[in-house]
Amino acid sequence: MDKQDEIKSTVKTSIVAMVKISQKKLGFCLILAFSVLAIGIFETKPSLALPLSPGDRIRLLIPEGELFNGVYEVNLDGSIQIPYLEPLPVKGLEISEVKQKIYRTLIDRKYFQPQFLIVNVSILQWAAIQVNVAGAIFQSGRVSINNRTAEERNLQQSQTSGDSPPDRFLTAALRGAGGVTPRANIKEIRVIRAGLEQVVDLSGIFTGAEVEDVPLIAGDRVVVPELPQQQNWIVRPSQITPPGIRVFLSNLTIPATSNASSSNKSDGASFPYGARFSQAVVSANCVGGTSPTNASRRAVLVRTDRQTGETKVFSRDVETLIRDSNDDTNNPFLMPEDGVGCYDSAVSDVRDVVKIITDILFTPFNLIFRGN
Repeated sequence: MDKQDEIKSTVKTSIVAMVKISQKKLGFCLILAFSVLAIGIFETKPSLALPLSPGDRIRLLIPEGELFNGVYEVNLDGSIQIPYLEPLPVKGLEISEVKQKIYRTLIDRKYFQPQFLIVNVSILQWAAIQVNVAGAIFQSGRVSINNRTAEERNLQQSQTSGDSPPDRFLTAALRGAGGVTPRANIKEIRVIRAGLEQVVDLSGIFTGAEVEDVPLIAGDRVVVPELPQQQNWIVRPSQITPPGIRVFLSNLTIPATSNASSSNKSDGASFPYGARFSQAVVSANCVGGTSPTNASRRAVLVRTDRQTGETKVFSRDVETLIRDSNDDTNNPFLMPEDGVGCYDSAVSDVRDVVKIITDILFTPFNLIFRGN
């Protein structure tokens, strides 16, 4: 029995050891599987490399193919024309994809053997492109981005290769369209290309989280959805909102008898985006003064709806606006092209009328007495 017990114990120990080894192997296999899966997910993440658009210029270099070397510009139809080859469609392709396409085409046409062909493609100049932007933005329509002066383009031609286009991305298109409005749903911005749609979250611009700024190509469509309520946290200067706005001011009050004397320009005043109605009233010199009758002045905010063309007027008592307006209804944010004006109090109006009448009545007598 002792011998049998010893054998059983040995077998049991061996089985436990094998199970442990199997568990370790299983764990290793699971770890390896998850690693491969993670690598696959990472590799399938959308690339931030810029795709080509019409007008972009690339440089092609083949060590043993001088006849094919040169600088090529993407045509309006999205293709490049390399000597001795049919037009190659490259619009929407990244540089690495263009390189592979040229390589396969030269091999298929029997110009080179695979082991002797080296293809190098580099970007020389990114062109300006046009995209369409709509939705909750200040200026819907077609937007041209990555525009450069003639001097900048000529300077770029002297370089061997390389170009950095910070304005060929989604944020640049939104800025070019005037920026997003306070009601913009910046977490679900839609980028539509050739019937395919990508949803982009740009809220990190305001929160400091990571942002994927999508590269655009000519003909892309950008749609910014609109929310029912405005979001105060995005009403400030940023990459996708206006850095500043223009507001027209009118001040015909007793403290300032004309726009010129109150330093109000005819082409409007500049305010940082996020400024409120009360700040424009202060800037227009509608607040304060030496006369107690000035305390009853009123200020108006004139705004035209960009979608409907309807003009709305907000009228507020100046003292109440300055002292007690802590909400968006009584003290709204200023928007581009708003107009702000000031009106005298009723007491000031009556006083001025009496003064005019007095001047009319007594002026002739003053002239007679002065003549004597």
